[in-house]
Amino acid sequence: MQKISKKTNKMARTKQQTEDTNVISLKTLTKSSVWDIQENDVFRMLDSGVKDADIRENLRHYIDLIRSAFEIIEIKEEGANVKKAYEKKGFKVFSLKLDENKKLSWGVKKKPILRVTDLTYENIRHISANKLLEVIERNFGGGWDSLAQSVQDIILSGFDISTTTLPKDRLHKKGGMYEKKVADGFEVLEIPKGNWVEAIFAKLKPEQEKPKMKFGSDDEDEEIDDDEDFEVKDDYKNHDDEDDAVEDPDDDQITEDNYSTMMDLGGEDPDDEAAQLSDYVDE
Repeated sequence: MQKISKKTNKMARTKQQTEDTNVISLKTLTKSSVWDIQENDVFRMLDSGVKDADIRENLRHYIDLIRSAFEIIEIKEEGANVKKAYEKKGFKVFSLKLDENKKLSWGVKKKPILRVTDLTYENIRHISANKLLEVIERNFGGGWDSLAQSVQDIILSGFDISTTTLPKDRLHKKGGMYEKKVADGFEVLEIPKGNWVEAIFAKLKPEQEKPKMKFGSDDEDEEIDDDEDFEVKDDYKNHDDEDDAVEDPDDDQITEDNYSTMMDLGGEDPDDEAAQLSDYVDE
């Protein structure tokens, strides 16, 4: 029994060490990883962070970083009714004690991603394919081509996207592109266009390590891959609807002779709100 106990304790310590290593702190927080945390994490990090002299001195920087993913409101009035009013709006309310004589009350709420204009290079990999397609669907139902090029580039930096436009009675043809994409793990959004349907397929791209620059005398050592170039490939010949591929039709003139298939499309910083904080962070 003693051996089992030691083994169990060792496993518990190893697990705790792993969890501690993965805990995000203010000093390791980035504009991307801030989307991984929740309101309670903000309080935890600020509460422990203000005990650090370096963080206290640069608190405005950390608050601005948190603001890229959260709404933060300083609550100057106290009372249970005030707290309930903010909680009804979706805020988590907490108090931050700076010293014996200084205490701040803040309301914190994660920014929702509801519109395509809410998508950024920092948060695009922190939503699911289903969530992405819900956001695209809210864009007036215009389909992939209705999105601004800048929005398409953001989406393509985090997701594999394929589209096809077919008569609605052919979209779900057995053994066709729709069936193959779904089997490959893609989520799909169907946008009706009269008797036709545009299908948008989306799947989160796997994480890839960025290539490291090599320095040396040989030219080969100086070459790196450019992960930021997204190639547009016409890959329709990979499915068995080859006879369906022609030039893209105008939205208003889609006929049975001009529908198109497009696949494997290739793929800015959000505005940080310059919010006013209390005098303790003013320079």
